[in-house]
Amino acid sequence: MAAGLGAHVTIADLNLNRLRYLDDVMPPNVDTIISNEYVLRELCRDSNLIIGAVLVHGAKAPKLITHDMLKEMRPGTVLVDVAVDQGGCFETTRPTTHHEPIFIIDDVVYSCVTNMPGAVPYTSTLALTNATLPYAIRLAGKGWKKACREEADLKSGLNVIKGNVVYQGVTEAFDLPLKNADDYLD
Repeated sequence: MAAGLGAHVTIADLNLNRLRYLDDVMPPNVDTIISNEYVLRELCRDSNLIIGAVLVHGAKAPKLITHDMLKEMRPGTVLVDVAVDQGGCFETTRPTTHHEPIFIIDDVVYSCVTNMPGAVPYTSTLALTNATLPYAIRLAGKGWKKACREEADLKSGLNVIKGNVVYQGVTEAFDLPLKNADDYLD
C-alpha cells in the first residue's frame, strides 16, 4: 500500500528467490535487500515506518528489532508488529487492541494489534473460508484420522493431538517434547 502511494519502500528478507520475484513485480520505488542485523540497524536509523511481518510456521517469531536499536531511531518512528500473534518480532512488542492500538517506548510509536484481520471481519472471514473450506470438506468426508493418514498436506497441519505436540516448530518454540503424529492416526 505504501509503495502504491509513492513511498520509498525497502523489503528485507532471507529468501533470495522471494526477493528476486519481488524485484520483478514491484514498482521502482521498492528496493529489496537480504536481511541481517547490520541491514536492520541501518533501516532503523533511516526509516519512518517499520513493519515487522515475520512468519515462522508453527513457531514464535524471531526478535529482529532489539530494544537497543530504538536509540538509533528518530523520534516518532512507527513500528507495526504484524507478527504479534506469534510473539512479535520486536523485542519490546506487547500486544495491543483495536480499541487501544498504540503505545510509546523511547519516543517510538508501536502498533501491535492482535488479530488484525478482526478489523475487517467480513473480508477476512471470506478469505479464511476460501483457504480452509477444501481442507474441511476432505476432513469431513473421510474423518480426520483417515484423511491425515492418506493426505500428507493434511497431516502436515497437525499440531496437537490429545494434548501431545506433534509439530516440531511448536515443540521448539515452547520447549515441549515432540510426539509422532502417526502414533495417533490408527
